[in-house]
Amino acid sequence: MGVLNLTPDSFSDGGLWMDPSRAVDRAEEMVAQGADLLDLGAESTRPGGGVYGNGAQTVPVEEELDRLLPVLERLRERVSVPLSVDTRKSAVARVALEAGADLINDISCLSDPEIAVVAAESGSPLVLMHSRGDLASMQSRIHFDDVVAEVIQDLAGAIERACQQGVSRDQIVIDPGIGFGKNGQQNLELLLRLDELQQLDRPILVGASRKSFIGAVIDQPAASRLPGSLATIAWAASQRAAMVRVHDVAETVQFLAVWEAIDSAGGPP
Repeated sequence: MGVLNLTPDSFSDGGLWMDPSRAVDRAEEMVAQGADLLDLGAESTRPGGGVYGNGAQTVPVEEELDRLLPVLERLRERVSVPLSVDTRKSAVARVALEAGADLINDISCLSDPEIAVVAAESGSPLVLMHSRGDLASMQSRIHFDDVVAEVIQDLAGAIERACQQGVSRDQIVIDPGIGFGKNGQQNLELLLRLDELQQLDRPILVGASRKSFIGAVIDQPAASRLPGSLATIAWAASQRAAMVRVHDVAETVQFLAVWEAIDSAGGPP
């Protein structure tokens, strides 16, 4: 999953793709590099209370759509890969699906319950990412007794709520929410024990690309965290993750191609 941030304030590439023409060009470049799907986000969800200060500002529905639609509508005509929309708002999700989006990536885990209704009505796949607390302060009020067990419990509850609104269980993807309401050690533990999420019997999406916990390990800014990001991808692959959400598509595709070639070499001739 290639990341396309249509925002001025995303932590890694904010402001780079605000111009719709540049954004479309970047999206087509990622597809050419091997992205299987694209994730378009028109509201930064940079969490506050920690590394990123007060975090990102909430964007009104109209502004989010103004950023999103010119890119989404053009891409729908120009690429064949699925298009995901990263949004916390059911109003944005509804319009995006009508404009040609294929799935919704809800990083707030149904803080707006109507997102599940929209997904159910459209038959859209729905990504449920684990998150606790308000976006502006979630990094300052962190407490888990067992981060993996509690993430599993919270995601199980979100899956149940989505299904109660009519979403088909086989249309749900889960994301442990690396970096959202977790400290650095908890993020590392979530990755270490990622395979335990398989008990939820849903595909797992991992979004760890360039995140601050990597910077805490290697003391590098976001733009210089590709090797660290690839380490998280290697681990996610070993733990049977179905998808990885990345900024660096070409490098990730090459890395995984060789990883899978080595893995398959141990099978029957």
